[in-house]
Amino acid sequence: MQLSTSILLIIALAPLVGCVLAGFLGRFLGRAGSHTVTILGVAVSCALSFLVLYQLTLGGAVEYNQNIYTWFQIGPFNASVGFMVDRLTAMMLVVVSFVSLLVHVYTIGYMADDDGYTRFFSYISLFTFSMFMLVMSNNFMQLFFGWEAVGLVSYLLIGFWYKRPTAIFANLKAFMVNRVGDFGFLLGIAAVLYFLGTLDYATAFSTAPSLLGKTLQITANTQWDAATVICILLFVGAMGKSAQVPLHVWLPDSMEGPTPISALIHAATMVTAGIFMVARMSPLFELSATALSFVLVIGATTALFTGLIGIVQNDIKRVIAYSTLSQLGYMTVALGVSMYSGAVFHLMTHAFFKALLFLGAGSVIIAMHHEQDMRYMGGLRKYMPVTWLTMWAGSVALVAVPFTSGFYSKDAIIEAVGESHRWGAHYAYFCVMAGVLVTGLYTFRQMYLTFHGKERFTVVEQHGHGHDDHGHHEPGVLAHAPKESPWVVTVPLVLLAIPSLLVGFFTVGPTLFGNWFGSAIHVEEANNVLAEMGQHFHGSLAMALHGFTQLPFLLVLVAFVITTYIYLFNPALADRIKSALKPLWTMLDRKYWVDDVYFALFARGGVLLGRGFWKASETAVIDGAMVNGSVNVIHRTAALMRRLQSGYLYHYAFAMILGLILLLGGYWLIGSGPVGP
Repeated sequence: MQLSTSILLIIALAPLVGCVLAGFLGRFLGRAGSHTVTILGVAVSCALSFLVLYQLTLGGAVEYNQNIYTWFQIGPFNASVGFMVDRLTAMMLVVVSFVSLLVHVYTIGYMADDDGYTRFFSYISLFTFSMFMLVMSNNFMQLFFGWEAVGLVSYLLIGFWYKRPTAIFANLKAFMVNRVGDFGFLLGIAAVLYFLGTLDYATAFSTAPSLLGKTLQITANTQWDAATVICILLFVGAMGKSAQVPLHVWLPDSMEGPTPISALIHAATMVTAGIFMVARMSPLFELSATALSFVLVIGATTALFTGLIGIVQNDIKRVIAYSTLSQLGYMTVALGVSMYSGAVFHLMTHAFFKALLFLGAGSVIIAMHHEQDMRYMGGLRKYMPVTWLTMWAGSVALVAVPFTSGFYSKDAIIEAVGESHRWGAHYAYFCVMAGVLVTGLYTFRQMYLTFHGKERFTVVEQHGHGHDDHGHHEPGVLAHAPKESPWVVTVPLVLLAIPSLLVGFFTVGPTLFGNWFGSAIHVEEANNVLAEMGQHFHGSLAMALHGFTQLPFLLVLVAFVITTYIYLFNPALADRIKSALKPLWTMLDRKYWVDDVYFALFARGGVLLGRGFWKASETAVIDGAMVNGSVNVIHRTAALMRRLQSGYLYHYAFAMILGLILLLGGYWLIGSGPVGP
């Protein structure tokens, strides 16, 4: 059975149609018409994505790999638009479309009072289309188009409230940092074309073994392995998109965008593009142990050290943002130990519970009149029972309590790192294990500060007092009491809570140990840590029960006990701990000073360098020598000539006499010269 090309085209193009209609005809369609056409487009894509997944899994359909349109061809090289749809692609399509659909519905409630309502719906539909083009591509050219389109639309969405200076700073920061990663990514694609002579996935993967033994001449005495160069350059692109250290600094600042796009960027789409790309490129990465060790160390560093920053954050969205950084580190660690299916499995489970947490945070922000500081919350569970319960569902999945979806994917990654013998695995094992405790600390702290304990806000029944549309005048002062969000907000929360709790139980077996991805993922026999783990897998029930006796769950319990005691029974202890650990707290609050270094080195350094070039080139050469210099020459020449035209008769007579003397003298000299024979 062959997948239908028409269905695949509809999946990709339906969100684009909604984007165009809302973007160009939004004034005529109105708010209801704009959100209807965009939601309908994503809903069609979501339904057909589930159909494609069913056909590939149970319907007997074979993998699809065809070019739809050839853009140009130069000799043996061509650039085409085509689709490669296998089980890896189908799973990504379902996750992206499902989360995007719920975000679209949620946006109706969250952006109800915003002037840019239709513009926002147009942007998020374009974002979804860009992501579809990325995951469905069958060649590097189309992959790069989707890659850059996702980055461009994220720039528009992060800076959606363009009158806020912080939003403009954040979207510029995201755009610039991603350009660093994308430059490496482009070099990696160029290296693939140089060594393999093709941009087509299937051809590149089939000829990948020819890279063995090939080198790239760096200097006269230095040669680098070709496969290592290609993989590291491609991964630099993933470091930018998936926010890995040291290119992670843009993601927390992207919280300046509206909450729906925070969920869309950080859950199933943009930040997971790098994880998906490396998994797709597994035939290349398996050729270089050096590149995989590089991936492993970067991911482990991100998993632990960015999670630590989340402990000291007070903005509810920034806590979840640093959680995203940490969980992306776990996915990257899985890639580094050749557990590509485990990375994609955690990508899927994380998409559900992280989207749930972001949308739940948005529900809280709505109720708190756009207050995001958790220090002015507390006691919200009695006002918002649905949001409270669903966010607890997402939280227990995030900390990987056994039987939740997060447990199955995260615990498998930790165990795989423990089984790996790759260079850097011991360091990575420490980081991912310590990261379990850190995740528990910031997650339970967030839930207690937001929903439990005493109320730390004041309700002043006065119209317009205490808040405005997208900010607040007075922290902790509300115009009316918090209340549960409307159904367009709470229904997506419930629909995300269900897979956050259950999907892992039913999918862990086939996804990790049943070779469900088939030929979409390639792992060398020597690197297959899942094969060893599979010998001890006796079903999802046994795995969860066994999880209660393992160190990760004990660390979660420790985090639960510590945070419960502090934030429910002894809140003053938090301030005493902060004072006692002031240097550590300052280091985390300043985010290890990475932003400061980047700003001083690149931002200010770039300004100083530009100013130096300006003074050297424009001021000295262009303005000084060329413009002002030529003016001065003409001015002085004219001044000299003016002296010759004085207007006095005796000056002209003197000049005539002098000229006559010179002429006669010259004639005499010529006439008295030597005479020839």
